[in-house]
Amino acid sequence: MSINQAMVKSALSGDTLVLTSTKNPHQERIFCLAFVNAPRMKREGDEPYAFESRDFLRKLVVGKVVQFQVIYNIPLSSNGQLRDYGIVILQDGRILPRLAVAEGWVKLRDETGKNTESDTAKTLLEKLKSAEAEAKADSRGLWAGKGGRIESKYDVPDPKAFAEEWRGKPIDGIVERVLTGDRLIVRLKIHPTEHVQTLVLIAGIRAPSTKRTTADGKEQEAEAFGEEAQFFIEHRLLQRGVSVNILGVSPQGTLVASVMHPNGSIAEFVLREGLARCVDHHSTMLGPGMVKLREAEKHAKSKKIGLFQGHVPTKAPAGDTEVTVTRVQTADTIYVRSRTGPEKRVNLSSIRQPKPSDPKQAPFQAEAKEFLRKRLIGKHVKMTIDGKKVASEGYEEREVATVMQNGKNVALQLVESGYASVIRHRRDDDDRSPQYDDLLAAEVAAQEEKKGMWSEKPLVTKAYVDYSESLQKAKVQASVLQRQKKVPAIVDFVKGASRFTVLIPRENAKLTLVLSCIRAPRSARSATDTSEPFGPEAHDFASRKCMQRDVEIDIEGTDKVGGFIGTLFINRENFSKLLLEEGLATVHAYSAQQSPHGPELFAAEQKAKDARKGLWHDYDPSADAAEEAEDPSSAPTNGTAAPPTNGASTPPPPRKLDYREAVITHIDPLTLRLKLQLIGTGTGALEELMSKFRAFHLSPANKAPLPNPPKAGDYVAARFSEDGSWYRARVRRNDREARTSEVVYVDYGNEEKRPWAELRALAPPFDARALKPQAQEAALAYVQWPTAREYVADAHAFLDERVNGREMVASVEYADAKDGGVLHVVLFSKDLDRAVTESVNADVVGEGLAVVKRVLRGWERQAEGTEVLRGLREKEARAKEERVGGWEYGEFGDDEVVDKLR
Repeated sequence: MSINQAMVKSALSGDTLVLTSTKNPHQERIFCLAFVNAPRMKREGDEPYAFESRDFLRKLVVGKVVQFQVIYNIPLSSNGQLRDYGIVILQDGRILPRLAVAEGWVKLRDETGKNTESDTAKTLLEKLKSAEAEAKADSRGLWAGKGGRIESKYDVPDPKAFAEEWRGKPIDGIVERVLTGDRLIVRLKIHPTEHVQTLVLIAGIRAPSTKRTTADGKEQEAEAFGEEAQFFIEHRLLQRGVSVNILGVSPQGTLVASVMHPNGSIAEFVLREGLARCVDHHSTMLGPGMVKLREAEKHAKSKKIGLFQGHVPTKAPAGDTEVTVTRVQTADTIYVRSRTGPEKRVNLSSIRQPKPSDPKQAPFQAEAKEFLRKRLIGKHVKMTIDGKKVASEGYEEREVATVMQNGKNVALQLVESGYASVIRHRRDDDDRSPQYDDLLAAEVAAQEEKKGMWSEKPLVTKAYVDYSESLQKAKVQASVLQRQKKVPAIVDFVKGASRFTVLIPRENAKLTLVLSCIRAPRSARSATDTSEPFGPEAHDFASRKCMQRDVEIDIEGTDKVGGFIGTLFINRENFSKLLLEEGLATVHAYSAQQSPHGPELFAAEQKAKDARKGLWHDYDPSADAAEEAEDPSSAPTNGTAAPPTNGASTPPPPRKLDYREAVITHIDPLTLRLKLQLIGTGTGALEELMSKFRAFHLSPANKAPLPNPPKAGDYVAARFSEDGSWYRARVRRNDREARTSEVVYVDYGNEEKRPWAELRALAPPFDARALKPQAQEAALAYVQWPTAREYVADAHAFLDERVNGREMVASVEYADAKDGGVLHVVLFSKDLDRAVTESVNADVVGEGLAVVKRVLRGWERQAEGTEVLRGLREKEARAKEERVGGWEYGEFGDDEVVDKLR
């Protein structure tokens, strides 16, 4: 009989092998050792010494090239095929089954020799009988008598408990089957007499699936390189001894472990061949070990082998760039500026700030932002661009970067402190942090230690009180701050070069600070507005120096609208002096002469003049004398009172005019009061907020209705009936039977009834704390409206045509704090001169739609004798004479007419 050569794939028992062709590894045959029988391994319980018998054979031949010779065949009863029986010659010349018989791990069959005809078979049989006799005599293997029983379990009832028990303890095991390139059936030898055979996932990788049959009987084809990955693992691990380190459990309850080949982790080898990909969610289990797997995957990508044949490498980072952090927008978004380039926004790679939609995380947004602000604002950092976030749901494309401060990853510090979570990237998303695995591990540690937003204790959020909302509140707080002198504060927003929103944490106070003693040029507040010369430069300078910086403020008083007048110190230096030195402001002479900071302010202004900086670029020293001779009171005071005058004969100072640009958004058809938006920072912020607000409600994830019936006073998101868009609103009253609410759109002033199905909860990023309602109530000053319905309707129609939805200029005559802060205004068209005869107030009186008030309040009496009231009364006289509007039936003194107009 011929002698053949083959590779031993596995040992099914102590007497049966699976052989593969040396030329075609996928060609297999089962080969049994002649004349012998080994104990069987069974699921219901192994026969004594079954494992030891197979293990003896496994260690001798699995994975090795051997020679074999068929001595006889026996047909199988199941299908009639022949099963080959014979001998196996090892590389060192030893022969099986003689070696196994001599060691006592197999027995001769009972019917051995009955049909033996060949001389080779007879010779072999004689040798086997002699070897078996020696084994019996020496009590070897199966002939030992006692022992030989191993309890084999094929199920792990509680995988989590098993993982906890064995985590960190290497277990010797044998790979019994290879299902795919990342799934193995492993026999874990947890005790000399106790084995557990279970499914194990190779930690850190995901291999393509192999061909399989689904539960409903359908055959599912293998994924690309699935068969190759399986063969790669089989060739190296099947029935080999391995070391298994249990790391955890998958969501499906499968053990996840590192499987160590004698040459190292098998995961690393399969990744280097491009037959698997790294799995991010195993990173926290592997810890530092994930780095080697990433490097192995990177090698396969660079070679473009296996799964990465069509891989397009991402552009390598351009290297570190030294930048200065100018603003912290959120806990994951900052603004930076290089030495030469403009300011730009970047997102910190692979992390996300506390989710505003999560009630447990949302309260930590401000604390997380403050954590980042304290560490970064104004600091020099090193930034590496890792990629880009694609535009989505109304958000523009953004760069993502790793920011290092003093050699520490800022994003990692946030995650470690529980102030950010880690983004789970798509498998093909390479625009991620190079320290992604460290971020995942830090997140798990923060969750276990219950840090930051992972804490079980609710955070008590700090609510700042806006003391600049009204003059009364400002005066009370100013008296407190004036006694404290230099007060630590934070610049929350730069409204202009000399106007700031400031937070005082220890007082829970928010206020508007106006720099005293100087005047800075005004920058444009909107796209349609125009800036004064050097206004944008001054504003930009103030933003770069002060935005979100820790400062000190010294309060001197208040202006007429609730602003706090005072001095701002940054790094212990008077910021007004810095503005003046750059030529971006001028000194208000009278105020500076009364201030202890006057000398340094005058000196700073003179320094800018001499250097011809900014506003003084065309400075002519010879013109100074003429300029000083001019009336200093003509200069804007920026909230500072003018010097007093002496002598009874001196005429009273002219009335101070307060002109503001506004958009009329609504006119109440019954009271004829107006709702307007004052154009400025608020309207700009509203446009940005509404853009995000609409994108937010377009997302399917944000379509949940109100969880409970609304209450009067609640802020909600309401869908406007006319355009189907969502707006911020406040519930005025409810009809529980009809399930409707009367809501007021707080940014526009109009109201309507809406069904509860058209209402949603107002997310924290859009509530009144994020941006206060922009609709300001106003009334036309000095005029009295009629009460008769027909005249009210005429007046409403007139106003609706003339002002509704238009940008106007409002001269604020008085803010009535007792009436909810209602502004009493004189309205002018933007494209006309601001003469009294051209005001909307004058027009409604001239059309006979209103009359001039006969009984004036205190603030109205101050206008007595002014052009305002004279012009209105002239219009009223002309309307009487021409009998228009309410004067059509007679003189104003007629009782009938008075009843209609009063």
